[in-house]
Amino acid sequence: MTREFRKDIRGRGASSNVTNRYDSLKYEATEEDFDNYADEKPLLKTEVLKDSSRTIITENKSPDIGFRYSVNAYRGCEHGCSYCYARPTHEYLGYSPGLDFESKIFVKEEAPKLLREALMKRSWQPEVINMSGVTDCYQPLERMMELTRGCLQVLLEFKNPVSLITKNSLIVRDLDIFKEMAAYDGVLIFISVTSLDAELARTLEPRTSHPQARLNAIKTLAEAGVPVGVNVAPCIPGLTDHEMPMILKAASEAGAQFAGYTPLRLPSSVLPIFEEWLEVHRPLKKQKVLNSVRDIRGGKLNDANFGSRMRGEGARADQMAQMFALYTRKYNLNVKEFELSAEHFQRPGDQLQFNLD
Repeated sequence: MTREFRKDIRGRGASSNVTNRYDSLKYEATEEDFDNYADEKPLLKTEVLKDSSRTIITENKSPDIGFRYSVNAYRGCEHGCSYCYARPTHEYLGYSPGLDFESKIFVKEEAPKLLREALMKRSWQPEVINMSGVTDCYQPLERMMELTRGCLQVLLEFKNPVSLITKNSLIVRDLDIFKEMAAYDGVLIFISVTSLDAELARTLEPRTSHPQARLNAIKTLAEAGVPVGVNVAPCIPGLTDHEMPMILKAASEAGAQFAGYTPLRLPSSVLPIFEEWLEVHRPLKKQKVLNSVRDIRGGKLNDANFGSRMRGEGARADQMAQMFALYTRKYNLNVKEFELSAEHFQRPGDQLQFNLD
């Protein structure tokens, strides 16, 4: 007889390691295996692994993603968001998209050096680089490793524009860099807020910053003159969608000028992880949430089609879009037009040297 092992692991979003789709060997726990977990401590430690990749700039070719190039020093994300669409990327590395994704973090220790080398190449044409296109560049490890800060220092040196999106208030640590970038329209930041319910956020996205800390980060950035917005993402139908007006209001009051939103996406192996999260943390709401997702995904739990995957379809998706439009107008968000500028880009050594002798 087999028995599923699921429980709330303190500080983690997933409750287990779901099977890697690409593994030829599959393992299913037995009754004996389950009993061996009885004395296990609920806290799972993070393991840092070296990523020896020699490239740092990734090109995105998806037509419904708002950036072409991205940079990130980390693979996997300690934030542990149960809904994270990036979880399947860990399967390509031979690990589970479940607990492995949030506890085995691959680190590009030479990220700033690699970025500098890439920008020095004449083949690089100055263009906006996005940070956190997949996993969060301000996840907890960044506090110690400062690889994101190192990359930002390189981008500042070259005056190459950058956009950032994060769920971590750690971003205000780099305010000194952002203030310099803002002087030449070289930075745009979005802070993601999924819910203002601190208890829900603690289990849904366990190692992210407290919702109020994120709003405080918006306030700090705005007061320093750094262009900042809020991203209501993911907007989870049946669970957090009703909070959209409150989130937009709170962000606007904190100083946000811009706003965006994205409905929940559950691609491939993200689906069983999120379903498991519902079983562990919101069992009474599980069917309501899943049925609500089906309402915006054409009767399915995921839509992989470009365009519709980022907005959803049907009456409920339309209502979500109308609510977003209504409250962004009400709270004066997305009123100001802003465009990042690459016209100040320069490579060190490109300036004319004058002999004053």
